Amino acid sequence: MEALYSVTVGILTACSIYLILRGRSFPIVIGITMLSYAVNLFLFSTGRLVLNQLPIIGNQAEYTDPLPQALVLTAIVIGFAMTAYSIILAVRVRGELGTDEVNEPNQNDGEAQR
Repeated sequence: MEALYSVTVGILTACSIYLILRGRSFPIVIGITMLSYAVNLFLFSTGRLVLNQLPIIGNQAEYTDPLPQALVLTAIVIGFAMTAYSIILAVRVRGELGTDEVNEPNQNDGEAQR
């Protein structure tokens, strides 16, 4: 189970880095979102991957650490807000500049220098 989990985190990280390095704004937003999912899975795995265990220390010998679960829930909320803000920012830049290219030089700079 741990091997499948780590491969999933690795694939998510690799795909997100590929998308972040693209030259357009929407794939960058999707890449950052996928990277936050990979980080959430990694944080969740720090609480030990056990099945059918309670997150409370009691009479059981094994338990699940509740702190990573709380961190992941908080990260999901923050990630959702960050994604919404990034999409709004990308749409606004697209509307003002007419393109969503990130690496494209501003065409008005050459005219201002003349």
